[in-house]
Amino acid sequence: MQMKLKLTVAAALAAACGLAAAQEVIKIGHVAPVSGAQAHYGKDNENGVRMALEELNAQNITIGGKKVKFEIQAEDDAADPKQGTAAAQKLCDSKVAGVVGHLNSGTTIPASKVYNDCGIPHVTGAATNPNLTKPNYNTTFRIIANDNALGAALALYAADTLKLKKVAIIDDRTAYGQGVAEVFKKTAQQKGMQVVDEQFTTDKATDFMAILTAIKSKSPDAIFYGGMDPQAGPMLRQMEQLGLSNVKYFGGDGICTSEIIKLAAGAKTLENVICAEGGSSLAKMPGGTEWKKKYDAKYPGQFQVYSPYTYDATYLLVDAMKRANSADPKKYIPELKKSNYKGVTATIAFEPNGELKNPATTLYTYKGGKKTPLN
Repeated sequence: MQMKLKLTVAAALAAACGLAAAQEVIKIGHVAPVSGAQAHYGKDNENGVRMALEELNAQNITIGGKKVKFEIQAEDDAADPKQGTAAAQKLCDSKVAGVVGHLNSGTTIPASKVYNDCGIPHVTGAATNPNLTKPNYNTTFRIIANDNALGAALALYAADTLKLKKVAIIDDRTAYGQGVAEVFKKTAQQKGMQVVDEQFTTDKATDFMAILTAIKSKSPDAIFYGGMDPQAGPMLRQMEQLGLSNVKYFGGDGICTSEIIKLAAGAKTLENVICAEGGSSLAKMPGGTEWKKKYDAKYPGQFQVYSPYTYDATYLLVDAMKRANSADPKKYIPELKKSNYKGVTATIAFEPNGELKNPATTLYTYKGGKKTPLN
């Protein structure tokens, strides 16, 4: 009897070990700044990936005849290009199956070469500089409108809807800030607007009094800022201090956040902000409203901008793996290119260079301290 019991226990252990061995771990990398002034964006992006992987793991997915478990390998690039390429190399060395990220164009563009060299696909739902897809890497995918769409939409609104004549431009000298400012400038000039001043800052600055004073002397109708909200918030406060309260303030998706409301700290100039995001507003996204409820329940008060895109990017990678019946990038990248995935943000399909087909853009303003879609 004792021998039989021992055999039964041994058999149960062997079966358990067999099940454990049959379950394959597939790692998905995520990179964004989770330290520094832009950490609120990075954490939001990471939350989107974590939420998707948790849901996918509950589905008991099998790929290549094996039950799989997805795990995140999360890295911090601190919005720094050198740290971005180091994080990308670390993910390559860890042999992750795919990557969601990065946040900033300045980190995503150099990292994209690293991913291409090691043959791992990466999907960004945040980096918008058009130069990202110019090398035509087989591994680069973007699921959000690029700066050509964002900068142009803002300039057309300024010229056609608001009939503004004079604009001053400031950018933070990053790949993102310069890129979106350049597109805005070009489109504004084509529409007959006059660029009365161009000023530059950095993505670490907080004092803009000197450049705003110089701009004030040129009496612009609007200021365009190419950069992120840690600079836009203080800039709005300083505009109010300098009496620039009637000047419209334009910017891309980098300033189009909930955080800017806190960073502007009650400045009335927040009401003059007009910003653009790639994609539809949450209310107009195919699954936006329901998704946001789930997100807020899980991560209260953390939503910024891009987490619906990182969520979709994660599902998109896994969808391609399922269709290829393999998590080997060589085998599933061809399926990723053929995607026609119905996501929360949109139906995702790609141009040959990895750009999203038919990207939407939405303009927003801030009314009564709330981010509100204009179109």
